[in-house]
Amino acid sequence: MTHLIEHLAELTGFRDRDLLDVTVVRAMKDVLQPVSVGIYRRVGEPDGEHWITRALISAGQNTPTADPMWSELATLPQLEDAPARRACLLDGVPATVQRAGHEWSMFPIVTEREVIGVLEIETRAPLSQADGAMVATILRIYGNFLDLLDHSERDPLTGLLNRQTFNAAPIRRVVESAPAADPTLKNRNRRSRGAELCTWLGVVDIDHFKRVNDQFGHPIGDEVLLLISRLMRSSFRFRDRLYRFGGEEFVVVIDCVSAQEAAHAFERLRSNVEQFVFPQVQHLTVSIGFTRTHADESLTAGFPRADKALYYAKDNGRNQVAHFEQLVTAGLLVEAKIAGDVELF
Repeated sequence: MTHLIEHLAELTGFRDRDLLDVTVVRAMKDVLQPVSVGIYRRVGEPDGEHWITRALISAGQNTPTADPMWSELATLPQLEDAPARRACLLDGVPATVQRAGHEWSMFPIVTEREVIGVLEIETRAPLSQADGAMVATILRIYGNFLDLLDHSERDPLTGLLNRQTFNAAPIRRVVESAPAADPTLKNRNRRSRGAELCTWLGVVDIDHFKRVNDQFGHPIGDEVLLLISRLMRSSFRFRDRLYRFGGEEFVVVIDCVSAQEAAHAFERLRSNVEQFVFPQVQHLTVSIGFTRTHADESLTAGFPRADKALYYAKDNGRNQVAHFEQLVTAGLLVEAKIAGDVELF
């Protein structure tokens, strides 16, 4: 019991969700001594959801493995590939299945908003009722803690990350074949190409949004913001970081190999918004400015460049994507030089 309490104390000491998943599977391994235990989350859109392994550890292992967050969806198992786990996820109730003389006990991971994943425990014998109750209690604590993180990190209307989370976010530079940031987490399915993924920051602004509030009222304006956030989720990959800055302004942080790839991703959002039919409002557009972040700067340091590109887009017709570095090369914008805390042009 003391060992379990230590694991719970460790769990609530983290803010990194990767480490939270690792802590949970380690606790289950130490307490239950199973053949294996893993946490699986669903990623992707409703018509094409996949499983991503967040942490998996077997009896003979000391450190968990995980699918890298930059995995392509097509390389991950589909929800239908694990039907019992899928039923646990969709029904939100524990399930068991027997295979090859072992038993798999599955428990939904539930937050205030939804069932976000499944904890799966493989054992040689069925879990006792007491062990099952203990697992359910740990997952309830885990889900409650995730809710606390969401309340502090996410915008309450859209569910996107908030501005405070953006300001505190470090730049995450990765090489596609590199291990995960957590040294205790071994990556599986590493890519061999070894191409560096650059971090790109985009600022998205809804064109003429004030007219929406003035003409249709703030409740319709809020509905538009909610629908825009859903379009953002469907336009970008599950690993991309989406923020609401407040009002009608959003920020997107993506990892891509080239400017062309980043521009294509932002253009996809612009096009999806333009083609969408909003209730009452009908059609809206967005303007987007984006920039590549530098190795020696924070995300907040890159924001002014993307913001300048955004305003160039808005001043030159709206409903377009503008790349800051491309505009500088063309002589249409000037990059600021930083001297201490002062920008010099």
